[in-house]
Amino acid sequence: MNFYTVRDLRTTPKSIWENLSADGEVIITNNGRPTAILFDIADGSFEETVKAVRQAKAMIAFNSMRAKAAANGYMSDEDIEAEIAAARRGE
Repeated sequence: MNFYTVRDLRTTPKSIWENLSADGEVIITNNGRPTAILFDIADGSFEETVKAVRQAKAMIAFNSMRAKAAANGYMSDEDIEAEIAAARRGE
């Protein structure tokens, strides 16, 4: 995995594209923090690649929500039913 800065995108784009073709992915950093990933997309696999990235992002969000729920405590079935009933009554 190769890391490049945002500045490298402007100053040495050729080496970035070469490494992207060779390794399949490149990480872009901004102020020392990873902020973007460039993926090499094989011919004919654009839709599959986009779908896989979206699924991965959704799974990360789901895992984050589960961790927050575990930290705050899970609701019992009765609590969930009470929340649903309150929402239906407009409370």
